Amino acid sequence: MRRRSLLAASGAAMLPAAPSHAEGAVDLLLVLAVDVSRSIDDDEARLQREGYRSALMDARVLEAIQSGMTGSIAIAYVEWAGSDYQRLVLPWTRIGSAQEAQAWADQLDRAPRTALSWTSISGGLDFSLRTLMESPFESVRRVVDVSGDGVNNSGPPVEQVRDRLVAEGITINGLPIMNDRPTFGRPSPVPLDHYFRDSVIGGAGAFLIAAEDFTAFGNAVRRKLVREIAGLPGQVIG
Repeated sequence: MRRRSLLAASGAAMLPAAPSHAEGAVDLLLVLAVDVSRSIDDDEARLQREGYRSALMDARVLEAIQSGMTGSIAIAYVEWAGSDYQRLVLPWTRIGSAQEAQAWADQLDRAPRTALSWTSISGGLDFSLRTLMESPFESVRRVVDVSGDGVNNSGPPVEQVRDRLVAEGITINGLPIMNDRPTFGRPSPVPLDHYFRDSVIGGAGAFLIAAEDFTAFGNAVRRKLVREIAGLPGQVIG
């Protein structure tokens, strides 16, 4: 598969050039792929980001990170909306200590946010694949953690892109947010957790954890990160 630079993607942030050599091995390459479509208002977006920030600094998550072979993981934070908007908000960062987790959380707190129309999970997954291919770190485990509050309504069918990532040996885990507002005025044809289970997640040990609403998001993220970092298999709903 031919690589296409992240800088060519519409809406991508300007990033420093990737190093010409790997920066070392980590236990997990993890892309956090986060929905920023217009169905997520400012308060919900704040809860969403705060959920990721607090989860990464949680003692249970740090314990899972430090229990691995290298005692570290690498994270990239991606935001996506419609098929024409994906961006790398925070580039690949090694996390192996509380200080590194705090520094990452501070960067995310300062990063600007954009809300756009439509929901292209397929676009978010495709961009996450390219992000993984351009990682300066190495790991035998590669995971995309995709969160969102609606079904794919922009771009190619999500199942096609999911299958492409799975064929590359990538695991896709899901964090559906059971919001009471339909995505861009269109209600989900099935319960969102069932949609994520059937159409979004895939790969070895894939699972999902649903957040009942945005206020429950932080706890769901923490539970999900512990499972992902530890490599625990199986599907979870709720």
